[in-house]
Amino acid sequence: LVRSSCWPFVTSYALLVLVVSLLWYLNFSSAYFFWLALIFFFYSVYGWLCDITTESIDGFTTSLVSLGLSVGFLLFISSEVMFFFGFFWSYFHNCLNPSVFIGTWPPYLFNGIVVDPFGLPLLNTVLLLSSGVSVTFCHYCVLSNVYLELWSPTRPSRTHLQWGYYFTLFYGILFLSFQISEYVSSYISINSTVYGSVFFLLTGFHGFHVVLGLILLSVSLLRVDYTMFSDFQHLGLECSIWYWHFVDVVWLFLYFFVYWYGYYIAW
Repeated sequence: LVRSSCWPFVTSYALLVLVVSLLWYLNFSSAYFFWLALIFFFYSVYGWLCDITTESIDGFTTSLVSLGLSVGFLLFISSEVMFFFGFFWSYFHNCLNPSVFIGTWPPYLFNGIVVDPFGLPLLNTVLLLSSGVSVTFCHYCVLSNVYLELWSPTRPSRTHLQWGYYFTLFYGILFLSFQISEYVSSYISINSTVYGSVFFLLTGFHGFHVVLGLILLSVSLLRVDYTMFSDFQHLGLECSIWYWHFVDVVWLFLYFFVYWYGYYIAW
């Protein structure tokens, strides 16, 4: 088995501090604590990923360890599903059973217009679906053992694998830039009753998960460049792909229920 590590505890503590600092920022408009907590969190993730990579290089990643890591990562994704499920529960509770006393629904009650689903949200949907295709192509390239040749016109090669990663990262960065542009031009804010709060919490946390997915994919790309994967041992790459597909699926639910459905009930 792998040697003992402090990073799971440190990362959990960093995540707790990050959530507390976010609540502090939302209530008291003091972002200094939040940025320090965010740096601490990313540092803990970096240290954990470095340890896992070192353990793989040193030969600790046996079949039993790989199974444990796979199950652990799937449980982590399951907890993320429950995390977003709570926000969707709040969304549908206020959508299907609105309170007439506090005016939580529909969205047009607070002199704001919901985001047009056929503008930037549709473009972001296309970008994320395209990134899902390109990252699946990366997985196919690794399964084809592409490290045997740098370039081949007839079969996947290491160059194809790298370009698949480049396209995936490019689509993800474009998605984040368009999401920020949407926030800047939006007529609503996080304090625009329940709809605005749930909208920005759902899309904001999804954007945060996109950032984490880009970090995982970037680490996998570095390991690809150093030929640390093979057609029979590439667990780190598979976990990053699973996480990216989870991000894609969450966005599809966001687009259809928050953007498209919310837009039509508002009108």
